[in-house]
Amino acid sequence: MGLLERLKTHVLTADGAIGTVLYGYGLEYCHEEMNVQRPELIEKIHREYIAAGADIIQTNTYGANAIKLARYGLESRVQQFNEAAITIAKRAAADGGQFVLGTIGGIRGIRKSDATLEQILATVDEQATVLLAGNPDGLLLETYYDFEELTATLSMLRAKTKLPIIAQVSMHEPGILQNGMSLNNALHELEALGADIVGVNCRLGPHHTIQAFEGVELPEKAFMSAYPNASLLDLEDGRVVYESEADYFGRAAVELRDQGVRLIGGCCGTTPKHIAAAKKYLEELSPVEEKYTKPEKVEVVREAEPANYEPLHIKVKRERSIIVELDTPRHLEIEGFIEGAKKIYEAGADVVMMADNSLASPRISNVAMGALLKETHGVRPLTHITCRDRNLIGLQSHLMGLNALGIHDILAVTGDPTKVGDFPGATSVYDVSSMELIQLIKQLNEGVSFSGKPLRKKANFSVAAAFNPNVRVLDRAVSRLEKKIEHGADYFISQPVYTKEKIVEIYEATKHLETPIYIGIMPVTSYKSAEFLHHEVPGIKLSDDALSRMKACGDDREHATLEGIAIAKELVEVAAEYFNGIYLITPFLRYDMTLELMKFIEQLDEQKKGVSING
Repeated sequence: MGLLERLKTHVLTADGAIGTVLYGYGLEYCHEEMNVQRPELIEKIHREYIAAGADIIQTNTYGANAIKLARYGLESRVQQFNEAAITIAKRAAADGGQFVLGTIGGIRGIRKSDATLEQILATVDEQATVLLAGNPDGLLLETYYDFEELTATLSMLRAKTKLPIIAQVSMHEPGILQNGMSLNNALHELEALGADIVGVNCRLGPHHTIQAFEGVELPEKAFMSAYPNASLLDLEDGRVVYESEADYFGRAAVELRDQGVRLIGGCCGTTPKHIAAAKKYLEELSPVEEKYTKPEKVEVVREAEPANYEPLHIKVKRERSIIVELDTPRHLEIEGFIEGAKKIYEAGADVVMMADNSLASPRISNVAMGALLKETHGVRPLTHITCRDRNLIGLQSHLMGLNALGIHDILAVTGDPTKVGDFPGATSVYDVSSMELIQLIKQLNEGVSFSGKPLRKKANFSVAAAFNPNVRVLDRAVSRLEKKIEHGADYFISQPVYTKEKIVEIYEATKHLETPIYIGIMPVTSYKSAEFLHHEVPGIKLSDDALSRMKACGDDREHATLEGIAIAKELVEVAAEYFNGIYLITPFLRYDMTLELMKFIEQLDEQKKGVSING
């Protein structure tokens, strides 16, 4: 009798975690490599689960794909590890007739892998081909946080085999997936795509897993599965531990059965003791044919309160718009910064932009200074937010705080690596890339948290993305812009440009884009700073004329300032001809230079209007 036939009349018990048991042996390296290094230990673990009462065991192949094995330099051993795993599992199950599932683990976690979906599918296909050659009783797709990845994988494998396929998602909140989809809708979609068994595993313990299934309707044809963790995880002396009594897990298995689940196993933290307890409680129970389903709670998501100003990406499509960057202080004196920000804003800047600890060196928080400028002086702030300094928890909290403060203009950037700053040994987080951060911010605009949980109210962020045109191949940089647009970027802010030819080149390369660009202009203040930019900053090249003019200033600071402004004006004049958006970077808090450039832009626009009227 096959697996699906058995599930028609029985509640079956699956095995628990293999990694947890290996971890208990002190093995913390690549667990899939143990299939060839310690095959007797892997078989011993399988047999312990069988002795505990497991009707189904899975191969030790959760991470046995090229992408995950590449972390250990073992990507060339996919076939070896998977062949060994299926052989070991089938040998362990031979005497008792247990079903053997070939396990394939999700690749994307809370953040998307750098690999494309096409690369992921090719990797899974390679692994699945080896597993299927070993004649398993089915395939288990487990720990899929990214629903797009799971549906694509399921569709590919459904076309590849007629064997039973179990498709399991991992939830971020009880009953809610990472993308905000309800578990009920997700499981029914997986059934429609051809999964024979649909369910959940990992991240949540029994309590929240049961809670999630209370809102799930019985599938029309498919069966349901659940492999909860033993409990929520904890850290003890730096090691991950799970606090859960086996009997508690066994009693929870009964409640899962009451919710219509027919295949019950365990994930992180579970051991043969947990499976033995589940078997004891489930052994005499028949499957549930009908159940009460809690109606899905309808979360009312309020619309965002409209901002009292026009979004930059709307205004700049129509007319001139100026962003001015002013770095917050490295020290605790803020008077000069406040004075400069006020004068810049009063002179006509649309926003005053503040970096997020630029060059990886600590400065006064741009959120604190932004809130102070906004509330006390009426200045509209635009704040950078980097992926470097905060994990996903911190990023969401930070953004929710910005929204509460009414600061809605954001530039999402990767952030300079810590090794270039004051604390080269500090940790860089980078939970997400700048593109993923843009996408997550736009998710907040829909009233959905990073974990998919409703926020009751939509945020109202206008999101800028960075653009580095100072590269050898501009087309590649433009391709990145197109990807950022796909992720939700509303407009772009470029790094400073130092030649007229580069500005024209940018225009020609980006004129097909509807998303507006602010061209960055930063005046040089001395010949030394000009040489530094020209020789040491990747991609930035000043013209020979600009270098010679700055060199001629010698040590005359006033002359250098005037010449730096003159060069910047020439660049501004070209930029203003091709782009509505101008981004002025204030060097060393020299806002007098920025004010001079703003006045020049105003004169250019007045001249243009005069020509238009006279014409």
